[in-house]
Amino acid sequence: MSSTSSEAHTDGGNAGRQTAPSAAQSKRSGFSGADKPEYADYSRCVHCGLCLNHCPTYRLWHEEADSPRGRIRQIALVDEGKLALAESFVEHIDRCLDCRACETVCPSGVEYGKLVEFARAQIETNYRRPIASRVIRDLVYRQLLPFPRRISIAARALRLYQRSGLAPLARRTGILRLLGLRERERLLPKIDSDFFFNELGRLYPAHTARRARVAFFAGCVALVTFSELNRATIRVLQANGCEVVVPESQRCCGALAAHAGVRDVARELARANIAAFTDGHFDAIVTNAAGCGSTLKEYAHFFPADDPNHARAQKFAATVRDVSEFLDDLGLVAPMRPVPLRVTYQDSCHLAHGQKVREAPRTLIRAVPGVELVEMPLADQCCGSAGVYNVTQTKASLELLALKMDSVRQTKAQAIVTANPGCILQLRAGSAIHGTGQEVLHVVELLDRALAPQGW
Repeated sequence: MSSTSSEAHTDGGNAGRQTAPSAAQSKRSGFSGADKPEYADYSRCVHCGLCLNHCPTYRLWHEEADSPRGRIRQIALVDEGKLALAESFVEHIDRCLDCRACETVCPSGVEYGKLVEFARAQIETNYRRPIASRVIRDLVYRQLLPFPRRISIAARALRLYQRSGLAPLARRTGILRLLGLRERERLLPKIDSDFFFNELGRLYPAHTARRARVAFFAGCVALVTFSELNRATIRVLQANGCEVVVPESQRCCGALAAHAGVRDVARELARANIAAFTDGHFDAIVTNAAGCGSTLKEYAHFFPADDPNHARAQKFAATVRDVSEFLDDLGLVAPMRPVPLRVTYQDSCHLAHGQKVREAPRTLIRAVPGVELVEMPLADQCCGSAGVYNVTQTKASLELLALKMDSVRQTKAQAIVTANPGCILQLRAGSAIHGTGQEVLHVVELLDRALAPQGW
């Protein structure tokens, strides 16, 4: 996207002003000419409006500027220099969940996710956010997520807060409310006792005759918050004839950085992961996180066509599979005992809309003896998690969560099953906040329960 230089400010001193990007800024943000959408990317949107009722933010506020076609129009106008890249534009782009539900129903095949990520890269380059926001974004996207050991250190500090008595004290004293953190604190993940770091670099043999050799992508925050989910994933793969390798040098997938417009970090993480998983002779690279999988499959978008990394990224992406997608294709062979449970399934946005995988997880759920699957209304509407959306747009996130829990309540299910760690955290919070009492499980956790010696 081109800079609206005629309206750019040169002083750069006030938060919220558009500033003409220097070469250093462009290099730092990772925004380049290769990221610029073509005119056809915009013009493919014919403004038919079929996306409106499928857009969570439009359903909440009924504002055209917070609909997919409204945002596309704003992105195009900024690109043409007809709209200032100013606070209003940034607000409407930031309020997008990037759930990509609009892509599923678009008759013209608009790649909305690509457009909104490019818009955020433009914002990262050309817009000066308030200093507190800049500091936090730099800390999270540049100083924390790319470095597994720093994640471990931060997780240990958060675990101390959660288990030392500080958390209930902070709630009772009202300091969280005073700092505007009361709702955000309720959505924090519980930090694991035993992190997954020790499993990195290991090889796990198949429990039966080997049917496939796979690499497991373990995530970043999941290393300290979903260690047991990762272990359950490996057990289910082993039980179904897979030899599982967990490459030691793997890094964060880069999804959060890419969604935030910090494309230089996303590119660097993509290069690192491509190198980590290359030459392992894997039948598939398997992930249990729908958000990670969607980004891993789209690594080629991070590099221009004439960059050697583009071809490497295409080859890498061709082997990436969500664990439900992979197991459905491979076929379950491990014997399972009954799990008497009434469940409903929540479609993870980046599995259903990003990767177009809908039936595979449902097929796996139905394969578990004793499980009754009851579909909820609007199963593929976003639960409000959306990466860090529940932190940056907490009010809207909780409104969407309330709608989701209403859908869950109608099913009278005992458990909610989904396919993404972020959704699990959000839905667990929903179950607690709304008092509905459902357990929340990943698809592979349900399969693992059927395999476990103790059963249900």
